[in-house]
Amino acid sequence: MDEAQITNRLMTLWGGTGQDATLEVADMEAAGRIRSRMHQLRAGAGDRVAGRKIGFSNRTLWPLYGVDGPIWNYVWDSTVIEAEAGVAEIPLHALPEPRIEPEIVLHLARAPEPGMNEADLMGCIDRIAHGCEIVVSVFPEWRFSAAGATAAYGLHGRLVVGPWFETHRNPQALAAQLSDFGVALRRDGALLDSGHARNVLGGPLSALRHLVEALAQEPDPAPLQAGEIISTGTLTDAHPVQPGTVWSTEFQGISLPGLEIRFV
Repeated sequence: MDEAQITNRLMTLWGGTGQDATLEVADMEAAGRIRSRMHQLRAGAGDRVAGRKIGFSNRTLWPLYGVDGPIWNYVWDSTVIEAEAGVAEIPLHALPEPRIEPEIVLHLARAPEPGMNEADLMGCIDRIAHGCEIVVSVFPEWRFSAAGATAAYGLHGRLVVGPWFETHRNPQALAAQLSDFGVALRRDGALLDSGHARNVLGGPLSALRHLVEALAQEPDPAPLQAGEIISTGTLTDAHPVQPGTVWSTEFQGISLPGLEIRFV
């Protein structure tokens, strides 16, 4: 398939249950062009960008998935689920091979710029939340290249966002917490995995800094804007989920409530 055909096929697969083992994306430059074209098509169809997701910011997972660096793609208003009470129910019928990823989500009050340090970036953020991204794979058995994953919506399916916590309360303390906290991930009450802030490139603010710098190097730049949310990457491995299971999270070292997600 050429890039136009891949784009059309990915648009067809978006939101559906299908997969396609024949999809092959030549390289990251081709993936970026496909991502830009899909963005244009979805925006033209009336979808609104809610923000961005950073994929593979967890360096401990690179060997498992055969990648050597982070990727990014868009998050859409149609894929964000607000769980203001910390509880959500997610249907899985339209999500191919879904997996769950506990993350930190940042809300931008103003656009960050290249060259900013983490203190400067914290000044661009007015709210943070705990989120769980439901990632999917249009590639059977999660076999893909980094370019393929980038083109295929960055593997994004849904983003559950918990209660927001305003950063103005104590920004310096919160910035310190963002680099040194832990999270526990449970399935049906049993501990399945745990993670730490440092897993995502040293912390969520470091992950944001990577994204800002990476976007500045794009041949077709797409800088971050005020009002966007940034999902900074999974703190644990990405675990397969099934209907009828309940997953929950709990934090240590940061003042954020966990989430409870029931899959149906």
